[in-house]
Formats: sequence, structure tokens, C-alpha cells
Amino acid sequence: MDERGQELEREHRGLLRIGLAEVYNPSMVPTLNPGDQLLVQYGGVVRPGDVVVLRHPFRQDLLIVKRAVERREGGWWVLGDNPLVENDSREFGAVPDEFVVARALLRLRRPPARGQRSAPAVLSWLASAVRPLRSAASPAGALSRRLRAR
Repeated sequence: MDERGQELEREHRGLLRIGLAEVYNPSMVPTLNPGDQLLVQYGGVVRPGDVVVLRHPFRQDLLIVKRAVERREGGWWVLGDNPLVENDSREFGAVPDEFVVARALLRLRRPPARGQRSAPAVLSWLASAVRPLRSAASPAGALSRRLRAR
């Protein structure tokens, strides 16, 4: 059975676990900002272009959010979307599969701060508060590319 078949089988048996993760640093800007929440699927099949939550290879008690770029010998090559932050595979190499904890499905933006709650600010937030995070390789990857272009 291929990966997609296994994923569908787990879904039908109710074994897909969903959770929330919070973004704390700017390594994924502009796609994700500090304070954004992610709806994640634990144990989901990872594809190139997916945003993933993983254990840092040098500090395994630390969870980080990166984009899975490609499979290499030794695991996933992961990069942040922010080229100015190098806390990714350029620093620590390929990440073993067992360090990948979850795949991000949706980005949930936090609401505007109290002093910025004008009608245009709230409308702007409503329009972009929830966005799917799709692989650039998927047919709907254009949505993710538009998100990074903001």
C-alpha cells in the first residue's frame, strides 16, 4: 500500500491526531509570523513543500517549524522561509524522519492588538486569519506561494 493509501486507512480508523502549535520566532516569515498558531496533524505523511514541526537535531527538547524541501540521505532537508535566519538544514544538515513530529495544515493568525482594532484592520484580519498551508508541489500550491508573496 502506498503512503496515501496508508494515510486514508488511518483516517478511516480515526487515527489521525490533530493539535495546535504556536510559532515563536521569525524563521518562517513571511509565511508564518511569531504568534501565529498552526493546526497540525501528528504522524501525517510529509511531502516536499510541506510546513512541518520537528525536533531540533541538537536540542531535541526544542520543537521548531520549517519547510520540508526534499528527501536526502539521512532524512529531510528543511529550510525556513526567511533567508536571513539560518537555524535550519544549512546549519544542522538533514533531519531524520523520527524527528518530524507533525505536518501543518492551517495557519491561524492572531487578532489585531487592542489599539489596532479599527474596522479596516479587523476586516483585513478576517480575510487572512485562517489559511491552508499546502505543499508547493500540490495542485493548490499556488495559494501557499501567494501567501509567501505578501
